[in-house]
Amino acid sequence: MENVVDDDLGKISRAEFIPWDLLRNKKLLVTGGTGLIGSTLIKALLFADKAKHLGLQVLALVRDPNKARRMLGKESEQLHFLIGNVEQLPEISGDVDYIIHGASPTASLFFVEHPVETIRIAVEGTSKLLELARQKRVTGFIYLSSMEVYGAPHDDALIPESQGCTLDAMAVRSCYPIAKRLCENLCASYANEYGLPAKVVRLAQTFGPGVEKGDKRVFAEFARDAINGTDIVLQTAGTSKRMYLYTADAVSAILLVLLKGKAGEAYNAGNPATYCSIGEMAHMVAREIGGNCIKVRISSKTDDVNRKFPPPHHLNLDIHKLLQLGWRSDITLKEMYLRMMDGMK
Repeated sequence: MENVVDDDLGKISRAEFIPWDLLRNKKLLVTGGTGLIGSTLIKALLFADKAKHLGLQVLALVRDPNKARRMLGKESEQLHFLIGNVEQLPEISGDVDYIIHGASPTASLFFVEHPVETIRIAVEGTSKLLELARQKRVTGFIYLSSMEVYGAPHDDALIPESQGCTLDAMAVRSCYPIAKRLCENLCASYANEYGLPAKVVRLAQTFGPGVEKGDKRVFAEFARDAINGTDIVLQTAGTSKRMYLYTADAVSAILLVLLKGKAGEAYNAGNPATYCSIGEMAHMVAREIGGNCIKVRISSKTDDVNRKFPPPHHLNLDIHKLLQLGWRSDITLKEMYLRMMDGMK
């Protein structure tokens, strides 16, 4: 996996649309430092720092220092671990120039089994970080949100950032996107009331190298089936359609919006070339990666598990605003799978 990751980090550092000079001699706080996106982001910053001699300092907020060392390496002049969580921030001394807030639960089952905790982690954590950003007078603040904030649109029409949502507030599974939406509004409110340069990135479902072998999300399950040569069993009818995003592309989008985006605004981030239904993705994996040696079936026991999934939806993100900033992605869904599977193997 090292070659795949190094290739990704090098590509991010060479992205001409990222104004790297704005990060010269800056200190960044990243929450969710051992998550998929957070860890890739931190590695990319450290890689670029070495390649471009930026003089960066990265503060990584992590719960488990041992896991952080395994994933990110030892602490150094460039990398420092802050042990704690977003609900109870440790004391952070000195200046902070940028904050990237990516700490969040990501598992659907957690949302259903712990909806109160899902809401509290999101809202309390984001409130504390926005207040910290205000106190530190940061140059930029990014909140990592989700395409799920749009709810469950029923057709393939492009979804701009200005579109509302169709979320059912009385559905327990809605705790995650509704909490995300409230946190977005907190960012907009801090930008409006206090002049805080807070921005939001609404990420499509993101995967790539670094996805753990035991990950329960659908893309990881499909990848494991292809690796093991077992049939793909869908837990739903597979009609929901959505866009996906490669991990390295998510990182480049986050850094671009952090440095060039407008305060108080949201930016969709996804790869239009990947837009497909879950069923279509399953058949692509079976056909093009599994070599037609595995089949796609629908489980006969879906009633009990459907409550952990969002309702059927069509999340076709309009990424015009992000493209206007200069962002680009050229990877295919198949390539995303192959690069993720290199790590999982």
